[in-house]
Amino acid sequence: MDGDIEIKKIYENGMKILEHLTNNAHELQEQMLEEILKRNAGTEYLSRFFSSDQADKQSFKTNVPIKGKYHRLLADIVVKKCFSDLDEGKSFYLYFSKPDMKTPSGLVASPYSAFYSKTNTFKNSLAKFCISPIETILCLDHKQSMFCQLLTGLLQRDEVVRLGSIFASVLARTIKFLEDYWRELCCNIRTAMSLILTGPNPELADLIQQICEDKSWEGVFKKLWPKIKYISSICTGSMSQYIPLLELYGGGIPLVSPSYVSSEACFGINLKPLSNPFDVSYSFLPNTAYFEFLPVNKDGGGKAQETRTIDKPVDLENVKLGQYYEVVVTTLAGLYRYRVGDVLKVTGFYNKSPQLQFVERQNVVLSIGAGKTTEEELSKAITNAKLILEPFGIMLTAYSSYSDSSSTPGRYVLFWELKMKDSNDLPKLDARVMEQCCCIVEESFDFTYKSFRKDGAISALELRVVKHGSFDELMDFYTSKGASISQYKPPCCLKSEEAIKILNSGTVGKFFSPKTMS
Repeated sequence: MDGDIEIKKIYENGMKILEHLTNNAHELQEQMLEEILKRNAGTEYLSRFFSSDQADKQSFKTNVPIKGKYHRLLADIVVKKCFSDLDEGKSFYLYFSKPDMKTPSGLVASPYSAFYSKTNTFKNSLAKFCISPIETILCLDHKQSMFCQLLTGLLQRDEVVRLGSIFASVLARTIKFLEDYWRELCCNIRTAMSLILTGPNPELADLIQQICEDKSWEGVFKKLWPKIKYISSICTGSMSQYIPLLELYGGGIPLVSPSYVSSEACFGINLKPLSNPFDVSYSFLPNTAYFEFLPVNKDGGGKAQETRTIDKPVDLENVKLGQYYEVVVTTLAGLYRYRVGDVLKVTGFYNKSPQLQFVERQNVVLSIGAGKTTEEELSKAITNAKLILEPFGIMLTAYSSYSDSSSTPGRYVLFWELKMKDSNDLPKLDARVMEQCCCIVEESFDFTYKSFRKDGAISALELRVVKHGSFDELMDFYTSKGASISQYKPPCCLKSEEAIKILNSGTVGKFFSPKTMS
């Protein structure tokens, strides 16, 4: 009874904080900027634009240029409102670390997720909510780290009430890893071949083997972790391509995208955790950074759908319902009017704080000549096309693209990784079906693209199907170049020749739309 009263008190206090933040969004934003300028006015960067005694909002907005290239407790409190008994179990969150880097000036730098996992705050609170030993998280060998975290998660399967990672791409990678190594995991459990194990557990090994030997892995998360309440992961933007896969393996377990965070700042939290993962909006938190919003025009109709920003930004309290913006942040850590590159749409307000939906990354486009296709447009086109595969039991598990200008005229090339819904087998590819997918993708593009195709200025779209695990190899490539596995975002449009070469090497089938468009 005392425990229930304490949980209720924590929830009520958390909601009071949330109400205070969102009801006083304007005042808190003003205080945030004032605190940033007070603390950092004497820095080398800001002193280029005004002296310390001129460090006010007007001087900041007039002189500092816009540059471009957590509240975890609150998010958890909102989620707890939707699910009971979360405090009676533990979380199986997959975290990964990576070596620190040094900037040219000698400062140590690392992705936020890697930095946070090394802090005393994380280490001291880890045992309260996460089952993975800190040694498995800090291991710099990602495969060893994932193996040991999965081993720990399976050993404590009856305690797990939440499964998650920062981004959905990590959970997708975990599924593939489990498919490849479940036999070895069972062997370790059966014979106690690990320091994590206190002794042999053949009964558990037999149970996991029985689950994993099933031809269909639909609902495998629920089978392996029977008390799981929800899956927690950011599923917006390029991560949305993994939603069908996670829903398949979750077997009806809610997929929750709790917060909108990046290395630059914590932006907001999802106040409707049970909403459709494709339709999530985030309520902005005014005390985490100073936010400005560049209005974005998204032209349609007779012109190519191209994202353009208008130079003059607006403050958080002045955004308009239904409008698009690119978010700009100023932080205590030393980012000043930094363009994050995310395009957002205002979908509503919670008290005086706006609720925004992630739309796409700014300037991520496929382009041949004057034709341009945005990330949002490409995503919608692929969503339309993959519906053709569903009656055949085929799933699209990952995709990317690039503009191929090696011949004249150039063409768009798509890479798709496919699997059967009820097994891990590579589907038998029917040329007519795949060509129909190509046609639907092209028909979903805008008027300008279709005009160029009809005029012969753009060649027929090409679809390359890659073998199982090709996109894991792509992730390995980017993490070897310094990307954090915890924060890895699959590229919607490839620019790296090396990355294109990796997917080309895994290609098992090529298909084209008709040479001419009607």
